[in-house]
Amino acid sequence: MTTENHLLEQVRSAISQRTPLYIQGGNSKAFYGNTVDTTLLLDTTSHTGVVDYMPSELCITVRAGTRLQDLEYILASEQQLLPFEPPVYTSASTIGGAVAAGLSGPRRPYSGAVRDAILGMKILTGHGTIIHVGGQVMKNVAGYDISRLMTGSLGTLGVILEVSLRVIPKPAHELTLAISRPHDEAINYFTRLRTSGLPITASCYLNDEIHLRLSGSTSYLQSLVKKQEGQVIEKADAFWQSIRNHTHDFFQQHDKPLWRLSVAPASTASARLNTDNLIEWGGGVRWISSNTPANIIHSIARKKGGYAVLFRGKIAGVNTFPEPEPALLALHKRLKHKLDPQPVFNPGRLYREL
Repeated sequence: MTTENHLLEQVRSAISQRTPLYIQGGNSKAFYGNTVDTTLLLDTTSHTGVVDYMPSELCITVRAGTRLQDLEYILASEQQLLPFEPPVYTSASTIGGAVAAGLSGPRRPYSGAVRDAILGMKILTGHGTIIHVGGQVMKNVAGYDISRLMTGSLGTLGVILEVSLRVIPKPAHELTLAISRPHDEAINYFTRLRTSGLPITASCYLNDEIHLRLSGSTSYLQSLVKKQEGQVIEKADAFWQSIRNHTHDFFQQHDKPLWRLSVAPASTASARLNTDNLIEWGGGVRWISSNTPANIIHSIARKKGGYAVLFRGKIAGVNTFPEPEPALLALHKRLKHKLDPQPVFNPGRLYREL
């Protein structure tokens, strides 16, 4: 029996017995999302390998259990990379888990989010069937773009078996500038950068320094450096890997909950949350390590045109994601019922009501 058929049989058994399943790849993001109340595991880590790769067409199709490190090694051999630069928390991290979590790294505002790179998927549904969506097979099911909806759904809609991805050429050269700025000037600096025309591929602010990663030819980058303030830093790759994979010291503060605020990039810094924080994506993401009450953090995020996610750490009575408005939650429920009617896939992990 193939791995795919084995997964299908497990799902059909769970459906017939109405037993919830916990979908797991490399389990590197077990901390992310609400707790799933089941001990029955659906392990996708054996479902690995490249199905199709066309470097000249900038697309690749891989099975969900393929490790991110292996996938990036294959792409690097053709001088290509994933545009959304997903975090690789452990050597076991998989592409299926990266897509299901919908997490992007430093390159995201400049090359696109996870869902922007998705061309299609093969999905195991809660009906005990396998469907193809996107690509040249089927654009949607029941009017929905299912491949995009699966991205970031944390396995609550179905099991990703295969994913087709858009890839991009690896930049010829990159360098990183470090620019000293006080905290209250960082957002204004990022705002001015949006019309600067600089070839930015990553940005962050931490410890009174703005870091900008620039890409291009060696001669072009050298000419830019002469015109820009700041210093070129050594070992820049290691720095960005520490931001991407959350190994930087900032992310190791496990004594406090870690919040991720997605806000309007130009929104001002909060006087209540201006310490123990890291700014990414030109101001669009604010990482906060804080014991500030959850209701205050959610209120601040809303006032800044966004929302807050309890990224890591458990707080009694607090869900990972803010509850959506009633109309949106009703839509989530209808979609969940359409694809997973029993329901058996990761119940409650995204929202308690699903």
